Amino acid sequence: MISVLIVNWNTRDLLDVCLKSIPGNSGGHDVEVIVVDNASHDGSAEMVRERHPHVKLIEPGSNTGYARGNNLAFAASSGGYVLTLNPDTELEPETLEESLKAMDRHPEAVALGACQIGTDGLIQRSVRGFPSLRGILGELTGLARAYPKSAWGAYQLPAFDYSVEQPAPQPMGTFLFFRRSALDQLQSPPYDEQFPIFFNEVDLLYRLSKQGGQAWYVPSVRILHHGGEGTRQVRMAMIWESHRSLMRFLEKHHPSPLLPLLKLLVYAGACLRARGVYAGFRP
Repeated sequence: MISVLIVNWNTRDLLDVCLKSIPGNSGGHDVEVIVVDNASHDGSAEMVRERHPHVKLIEPGSNTGYARGNNLAFAASSGGYVLTLNPDTELEPETLEESLKAMDRHPEAVALGACQIGTDGLIQRSVRGFPSLRGILGELTGLARAYPKSAWGAYQLPAFDYSVEQPAPQPMGTFLFFRRSALDQLQSPPYDEQFPIFFNEVDLLYRLSKQGGQAWYVPSVRILHHGGEGTRQVRMAMIWESHRSLMRFLEKHHPSPLLPLLKLLVYAGACLRARGVYAGFRP
């Protein structure tokens, strides 16, 4: 069985389209769909109950964030494969079946990411390396663009070829297809809730990699991605949340005496992008 986990906040119409794209997509394999609605005020939960009665709906009663929402859905799921899927996506025909075939081709894979197509028809950049001090400095200084195949470009991977099926350190969490056995080996809820919105999937994939797990990018697995429809509603706060989560990741996995200086640079960038200081996510 495939368990599809969707955490939703105020994306009612897109969630409806997303849910419609799932049935009949798995080549005959059983699929369960679990939606965690984080206290939406746009009628999302009512829509799920009325139009998609087969979906298991979880309503925690507050905005738990993305990490906690996925942990709630994971605890309620039973599939041998687990897909975390954003509600602003649509699966192309055979997406789930292609995902299963890719897992069969790569028995060493613990997770895989999809080719994400934007509404403009273009392939979106959806694979990154794991954050590191040198990789972040490469982005801040422009060295990543000048030397894309060096360690300076190892974070945003500007030279990554999206036409090739290949190992991928960190496919973005828009679509992540996991082996449940790999998540069970963590012996804890898969998502670290100190990363409530951003970098939770980065942290999860990093921890899996430390156990020898490998993620893959598979271009034959395709989705339409509308892009950022949930976080866009509170864009300035989410800019700050993403920068703070980056620093949490580095502090957790790459402690260094240089981090205070990097934090100053990163937060200065957040201030410029958001045109001020914002609190970030608050449950």
